[in-house]
Amino acid sequence: MASGNAVVVFSVSGCCMCHVVKRLLLGLGVGPTVYELDQLGRGGREIQAVLSHLLSATSPSVSAAAVPAVFVGGQLLGGVEKVMSCHINGSLVPLLKQAGALWL
Repeated sequence: MASGNAVVVFSVSGCCMCHVVKRLLLGLGVGPTVYELDQLGRGGREIQAVLSHLLSATSPSVSAAAVPAVFVGGQLLGGVEKVMSCHINGSLVPLLKQAGALWL
């Protein structure tokens, strides 16, 4: 699921942090593939459990919520903290360009 598109966001439809990440990406001109896990039934809960494990493994000092989980170029970028950090330090746009999500 994560490697099928340049940018993939695993989200929950009522999550404000998920909304922030999706709006940021759309504002940058990226059209991410979004999977709303709460709309996928039992499979969505299983995916959330796996994402929670992956996010806690990449940032053990941070309490990792399962969503949002952002993949860029098939690789896990991280949650809202990582996405915002990359945006603020200027590394997000180059990552998106490298993945083919942005052309300009």
